[in-house]
Amino acid sequence: MKFCSECAQPVTMIIPPDDTRLRYVCSGCGMVHYENPKLVVGSIPIWDQGGDTKILLCRRAIEPRMGYWTLPAGFMENAETSAAGAQRETEEEAGANIALHDVFTMMNVPHVHQVHLFYRATLLDLNYVAGIESLEVQLFSEATIPWDDIAFPTVSLTLELFFKDMRKVREGGSFGFHAQDILKPMRST
Repeated sequence: MKFCSECAQPVTMIIPPDDTRLRYVCSGCGMVHYENPKLVVGSIPIWDQGGDTKILLCRRAIEPRMGYWTLPAGFMENAETSAAGAQRETEEEAGANIALHDVFTMMNVPHVHQVHLFYRATLLDLNYVAGIESLEVQLFSEATIPWDDIAFPTVSLTLELFFKDMRKVREGGSFGFHAQDILKPMRST
C-alpha cells in the first residue's frame, strides 16, 4: 500500500499509538489501514445413496494449483454471510444444487493470511456442471479420491476428517466440528 484510500496521501508503516503491530498509517489524515486475513468459504457436497457416500470435487481451471482437485470454495464477498458465500461458490464452481448444513472445518492458514471454512452439504440432485473456474467436476468415493492431486492441505485434511467422522456416524455417532492450524507452507510442485 502506498496511498491512503480516504485522502490519497502517502502512507507509512509505523506502530500507531496504543497498538503493537506495524500498520499502514496515512501521513495526511492519520487513517490506520488494517490488513486482515481473507476468509475462504466452501462446501463438502455429499451424495449418499444406500450408504455409498461420494463427494463432489472440482478440478481447478485457474491458478494457484491449476489442474488439481479441490472442494468448491473461494473468497467470501463483502455483504454476504459465510454460509451464503459457501453456497454461492458451490454454485459458481460446480453448478451444484445443495442443502447446506453445519460448519465442519475451520482452518487457520496464517502463512497466506487466510481462514478456510468448509460446510457439510447434501447434493440435491446430480445436475452439476463445471463452472468457469473448474475444468471438470466429479463425484468420488473415499477410495477413488485422487489424494496425490488434491490442491490444498486444508482440502485434504477436511476430506480425511469427513470420512473419519462418516465412519462414526455409521456407528451411531455424529459429525464433529474440527478446528486446525496449518502452520507449514505446502511444497511447490
